[in-house]
Amino acid sequence: MNIDVQMLLITCVATLYFILPAYFSNGAGLVFGGGTPVDFGKSDKKGIRWIGDGVTWRGLIGGTVIGIITGIIQGFLAPIIIANFGQLITTPIITDVSSGILIGFLLGFGALLGDALGSFLKRRIGIGRGNPAPLLDQLDFLIVALILVSFVVELSLSFVVIAIILTLIIHLMANTGAYLLGLKDVWY
Repeated sequence: MNIDVQMLLITCVATLYFILPAYFSNGAGLVFGGGTPVDFGKSDKKGIRWIGDGVTWRGLIGGTVIGIITGIIQGFLAPIIIANFGQLITTPIITDVSSGILIGFLLGFGALLGDALGSFLKRRIGIGRGNPAPLLDQLDFLIVALILVSFVVELSLSFVVIAIILTLIIHLMANTGAYLLGLKDVWY
């Protein structure tokens, strides 16, 4: 394997590893979801819900906690990763438990905030719950998570682009797999 391909592979793996709190938090929001919606069932003057029933306080809190726990685990693993691969990693990394807590919170909470903002935007443009909004559905969680974490970690344009491309690929693969297994009604 030539050095450029190897560095690209290392960069992709390191990028995915860094944003794991956002991924796990976003998934955990579904697991812990249910209960009181974040918008408390409120609607605008036209009767359109602000966010909808899909974004709940239990999901927001549970998902954020999972993001923090993921960051803590990454913080515990940081000395091993840095000692073995630090010289190869060109992306942001969690360096210890305290940075893991902060970054885990920002990525985790940011992912769920992004999902809520995505739902808000879908309602404003007339897209109902469960109906597709290409790119918005796949990237809302990631974009807001990256915006929040960028206040404490410098993110390069190449890191952001790689994170977006990998997220789109993972989203398509996961949804297609779930569709083929009969777990989803649509492949997207």
